[in-house]
Amino acid sequence: MTHTYIVTGMTCNGCKTSVENYLRSIEHVNEVSINLETSEVNISMSHSISKEILKQALPSKYSLYEKEKSNVFTNISEEKMEEKSELKQLFPLFLIFGYILVGVFLMNYNALNLESFMLDFMGLFYITFSFFKLLDLKGFPESFKMYDPLAKVFPVYGWVYPFIELSLGVMFLMRIEIPIALVVTLIVLGITTIGVIKTLLDKKSIQCACLGTALKLPMTKATFIENSIMIIMAIIMLLQTYN
Repeated sequence: MTHTYIVTGMTCNGCKTSVENYLRSIEHVNEVSINLETSEVNISMSHSISKEILKQALPSKYSLYEKEKSNVFTNISEEKMEEKSELKQLFPLFLIFGYILVGVFLMNYNALNLESFMLDFMGLFYITFSFFKLLDLKGFPESFKMYDPLAKVFPVYGWVYPFIELSLGVMFLMRIEIPIALVVTLIVLGITTIGVIKTLLDKKSIQCACLGTALKLPMTKATFIENSIMIIMAIIMLLQTYN
């Protein structure tokens, strides 16, 4: 007999493999197949196994539910729940952006200047985001290489990337070699954005590493928008520098 369940918390192929191994270790389980995009898990078993036993076999980061029979109304409800869940997951990202904007405004309160505002925003952006990546320097490269083209080819780039962000943050805030910092920003974020676009087009369900692995964020359009804002700012600053 085969039963279908929904398992949430899987963000990459590594998670998929782990869940398959955990479930296969249960007695009477013959085969396990997982669709990472839909989070559906098909379990073939020789005897009936309770949902509680299946849940106990999985670490706490994963949640297992029985898949309900679909109809027009449940599909609409599921879509709404997914939208709410996605917004809830992205709340830390929006909150951090809000803090950065408030901080930049306070730094430039006495003499509002667009150029100074953008430099301080980029500096605080890099400092803040590098901090979260450095919280789990071992886990970040694994998540980052899931979508960054350069990190896939050269894994060491994933280890160096948080320090690149930290250095860029200091350069922008201290106004050190701004043209170089802007060019590097275009290169590193341009490469990452290519990977983000490809992931979104392929509709892959993976974890975004923009805030490291300390906070679990899904790869969404918000990631693309976040990178695009920084790229646009860098282009504007470069045009002002050389005009």
